[in-house]
Order: sequence, then structure tokens, then C-alpha cells
Amino acid sequence: MATADQFKALVRSHADGDDGHFYSVAMQVAARAAKQGHSKFAQELRELVDSAKAASEEGGRKLRPIPVTQPRGDLAGLLAVSYPDQRLGDLVVDEKVRASLERVLSEQRQQDRLMEYGFEPVRSLLFIGPPGTGKTMSASVLAGELHLPLFLIRLESLITKFMGETSAKLRLVFDAVEDTRGVYFFDEVDALAGDRSSANDVGEIRRVLNSFLQFLEQHRSSSILIAATNHPQLLDRAIFRRFGLVIDYTMPTQELARVVIRNRLASLNTRGLNWKRIDASTPGLSHAELTIACEQAAKQTILAKEPRVTTDVLVAALDERRHSNID
Repeated sequence: MATADQFKALVRSHADGDDGHFYSVAMQVAARAAKQGHSKFAQELRELVDSAKAASEEGGRKLRPIPVTQPRGDLAGLLAVSYPDQRLGDLVVDEKVRASLERVLSEQRQQDRLMEYGFEPVRSLLFIGPPGTGKTMSASVLAGELHLPLFLIRLESLITKFMGETSAKLRLVFDAVEDTRGVYFFDEVDALAGDRSSANDVGEIRRVLNSFLQFLEQHRSSSILIAATNHPQLLDRAIFRRFGLVIDYTMPTQELARVVIRNRLASLNTRGLNWKRIDASTPGLSHAELTIACEQAAKQTILAKEPRVTTDVLVAALDERRHSNID
């Protein structure tokens, strides 16, 4: 029959008005009952859920929007919340990354179907790759697509020099993960989950990592956990096993660089651009750096009251970004 966690999840989702999650948990209970031999009860429960869903759809009712959530008390200094409106179409990434994000969205949107068969959607993601390649925006896109709040964990407030305090704060964060459904984003997670075999390792950092690993292992809530790092080689190897999906972000190809440039300059006249010259200036620039260069070229064009963005202005902006990286 239902576990204690499932009973709590049913009550919590009912209180939040989250019918979708309520039905999902009910289907989990039915699947568990069927495995235990209570086939009649399982079938009756499935029929009740199906009829409730049908009645809801006929009445035109939709899931209530998630209430505006603001961390309070000790959490106020640990979490920053936002409500992104980005969509997958706003994200310029390679097809492999896009396919992985689409898989996450599909599993989240059809989690009740998965749970009918005893499976759970992926709820923990690790983003690795160079800075500016779309990791943070991907977290915003997942939150926006699923209409969930995005919680950024403030590592500067989380990590302290006092023994035991960081682990205690980490527990507060994971309690929030359990209590409030959302997308929780640990950026630069290598500061929290560095390799335990490092020569610079100290006992307290090892204890923090062990706590983090334990909390990740126990994560079974409906929230999505995302960790990101620019330096995957610094992570403890055990971290990779704790995430349901690892997504590798790379620097943009020539084709993707063109897409980023066209998208950012879409509101201006770009006819006549020499793409061969532009292509020669894009290697080594991330998605974010390409965007910054385009914005610089666009503003220069607008303020100069020029009728269109020229190749010279755009190439100069791109070269400036590339040279700043070298410096």
C-alpha cells in the first residue's frame, strides 16, 4: 500500500492545489499495490484517478498556478527565486543538448504515465562545459517550460568556515526542495563537491561533500535539481553517479554561431553581411560572448543612426571579445 512519503505527498499536493502531482502520486500507490498483490484495489484506484481526470478536463479546470514563493527566515539568504518565461525555442544549443532537455521535459510532463509502470522521471541533472555555453539559461528554460519557480542556491552564503554550519544550511535547502516544488540550481557546484582526494582537501569540506552526496541520494521529491560546473575535472567522481542525467555543453559550432548572431540582431537590418569574414571571427567565443558582441554592434549602429549593421562593425565587436579572452 502507500508509503508514509506517498501519504505526505498526497496531502501536500492537495493543499497546493496541484492536481497533476496528486494524480501522479495516486498512480504510484496503485502501482505499488499491484506489485503487492492487491490487484482489485489497484484497479479501482486507477479508475478513480481516470474518472477524476476526465471530470476535470470536461469542467475546463486547469492546475492552479504555483503561488509566488519567496524564501523566508534562514532560507532568504540561501535561495534567490525567479519566475523565468524562457522557452526551449529561445535556446541555441547543439542537437544533443536539445534532445536531452526535450527528454527531461517529456518525462516531467508525462510523469504520471511513467509512474503507472513503476518508473520515475529524471529529477537530477548535471550540466558541464565552458562558461557562457547555455547552462544557466537551460535551467531557466526548464523552469519556464514547466511553469515552475527557479531557485538559485547562493553558495557564498551556504559555504562557511564554521564546522557543521554548511551541512546544516545544506539540509535547509534540501528541506525546501522537498516542501516547495521548483527547479533548484547549484551553479559552480565544484565549490561544494570538489574531489575528496585533492591534496588541498580538509576534513570539513569532506564532511560537506558527504552530506551533499547523501542528500542527492535521498532526493525523491517532485522538484528538479540542477548542478552546473565549468570545471568537471574538479568534481569528486561520486557526484556523477548521483545525477540521473549529465549534459555536456560545448562551444558553438560555426553554424550555431551564425544562429546566435542572427537571433540577436533580428530587430535590425543585417542585409549584405559578409558571413565568411564573420565566421573567421567567431571561433573561441561562447554563446554569451557572441551575444555581447552582437549587442555592442547593434548599439553602435543605432546610436550612429546607420541604416544597417555592417560587417566591419560586427567583426570589430567580435574581435574585441576574442582579444579580451586572450588578455
